[in-house]
Amino acid sequence: MSILGDILTKRKLKFDELSQEEQQTFKEWQLVLNKEELTTEDIKNFCRNQLEVIEGKWADLNLDQEKKAQLIPYHTVYKLLLMAIEAPKSAKEALEKNLLQLIQ
Repeated sequence: MSILGDILTKRKLKFDELSQEEQQTFKEWQLVLNKEELTTEDIKNFCRNQLEVIEGKWADLNLDQEKKAQLIPYHTVYKLLLMAIEAPKSAKEALEKNLLQLIQ
């Protein structure tokens, strides 16, 4: 049995009992655990998906403000990870743009 399966067993849960968001996260974690090596794209996709989950909870009018506020640090970390991964690409694009302007 997998680590994730052990967690469900320990908590006396079944996959079908999880919310849609929890099932999505569970599937993503399963994909991560089944890979030998993570790619940068895998990490970016995971961070984007987590941001979507958090933003979805923020849009939920039934969730109280305290619980929404507790999600801010998580959102910040995922956003910073994405920015750190994509920063070299942005820097390259900015440099290319500047160099092209010098040519013209």
